[in-house]
Amino acid sequence: MLRGFFEQLSEEQRASIECVTADGARWISETREEYIPSAHRCLDSYHMVEWAQAAIDEVRTEAWQRARANNHEPKKGHGRPKKGEEKDRTVDQIKNTKFTLGKAPENLTARQKAQLEFIAKTDKKLYKAYQLKEYLRTLIHLPLEELEGSLKDWLWKASHSQIKPVYELQKKIRRHYEAIINTARYHLSNARIEATNNKIKLTVRLAYGFRNIDNPLDMIMLRCSDIPVNLPYKELGPAHTS
Repeated sequence: MLRGFFEQLSEEQRASIECVTADGARWISETREEYIPSAHRCLDSYHMVEWAQAAIDEVRTEAWQRARANNHEPKKGHGRPKKGEEKDRTVDQIKNTKFTLGKAPENLTARQKAQLEFIAKTDKKLYKAYQLKEYLRTLIHLPLEELEGSLKDWLWKASHSQIKPVYELQKKIRRHYEAIINTARYHLSNARIEATNNKIKLTVRLAYGFRNIDNPLDMIMLRCSDIPVNLPYKELGPAHTS
């Protein structure tokens, strides 16, 4: 589809494209190199945070599995637990922290803050991964003159973290280093496109599928465009609208 778009453009139109902002998909990079090699590639910050979220969720899953392995709790028998016995809640606490670890600290509820404090005390590896995720999330909003130094610092810390998912994340960030810097240099973002894309997905889900391709296209145009729609009841007076 992307190749088809470029094929419809004239040489002059292609030459006028100065920047391309997208995720890190290889097919997008290859198509850009083929049709507009002189255009600067920018990596949308939304996708970089998404990569970090995926990495920390992998670390959380590993922490949960470690907690399960270390919890040698006997199988539940019949009747009430013995007096004074308390179930180890570590496994459940870690399992239920996916949304806590994904949210920005300023948006955490009191319960989620308590969960984060629990992780800081019980699983240093998971908490370290969370700190590196937050460091990456905040540094992408820095001005260009501060970003380069902070990003290099993050890469060094991530590469020495001894946390495999974080180590793999920093390898991906290194591959897209110039595109990340270009994002700060040219102040580009895919935020509006991503928002529209999510609205389209929601429209399709709400309909539980469409039997005719024209129906979803019409609904998407109504929900995602500025097309004015004059509904019949708007022509009635106030007394008829109740």
